[in-house]
Amino acid sequence: MTNLLQFLITGILVGGVYALIALGLVLIYKSSRVFNFAQGDLVMLGGFVTWTLLAQFGLPLWASLPVALVLAWMVGLLVERLALRPLIGQPILAAVMVTLALSYFFKGFTILLWSAYRRVFPELVPTAPVKLGEIVLSQHLLWTFVVSVLAFGLLTIFFWRTKTGLLMRAAAEDHQVAQSMGISVKGVFALTWSIAAMVATLGGLLLGSINGVDPTLGAIGLKAFPAVLVGGLESIPGAMIGGLTVGIVEGLAAGLIDPSLGEIAPFLVLLLILLFKPEGLFGLKRIERV
Repeated sequence: MTNLLQFLITGILVGGVYALIALGLVLIYKSSRVFNFAQGDLVMLGGFVTWTLLAQFGLPLWASLPVALVLAWMVGLLVERLALRPLIGQPILAAVMVTLALSYFFKGFTILLWSAYRRVFPELVPTAPVKLGEIVLSQHLLWTFVVSVLAFGLLTIFFWRTKTGLLMRAAAEDHQVAQSMGISVKGVFALTWSIAAMVATLGGLLLGSINGVDPTLGAIGLKAFPAVLVGGLESIPGAMIGGLTVGIVEGLAAGLIDPSLGEIAPFLVLLLILLFKPEGLFGLKRIERV
């Protein structure tokens, strides 16, 4: 029973980061109907940039994080302006393929600048574990979960309670109607990609602070895909539920059955969801007349 609780709680803590990364995917899909295959590689790139600021430039965390987020904001703007905006009016598949190309570009660019060696973050939180009875938890995971949930909550409040968030939701519902009401859909796209890049950078810092950062971090970011599809491509609360679900499934499968199974368990859940409830747990089922 103790082992079950240990792996369950660990899965929940890791799932909080997956939920945060999944939120970036949801925001982009809601605004543009584009599934961003480069999100995991933005996580990797953000992790390397933050490591550089912390380890090589010697900046403290309170200075490194804002600089990394501003750089991520600029990357998001450039991606939307140079790669996605010229495809407005083209089939959605073209934009999806561009995000796939961006994934390879970011991976190659990262290896070119930082090589493929693992980089270890400076100690950001105390390494002494926290004991809850017989359950032992890493302070890294606890702080990672707290920061992820806070960031997720702030972004949710921004999306639902601010005027800018209202404009983003309006543009997500119908681009033509939003334009007729004077909303800049292009501006919404740029803002959404910038926020998604910032979320990915924060996720890169959180994940990288646990196990270090290297090009495989992009593959870890891919675990946000099952989280999004489990929760629903258009559901912000679904991103949180999906992220926690993926973390729990991964933790239980790796701890109770086999570590290698933990790597594929989230994608097995994804397969089952696509077979039996393709719109996700909280997604919208759209019925179109043919």
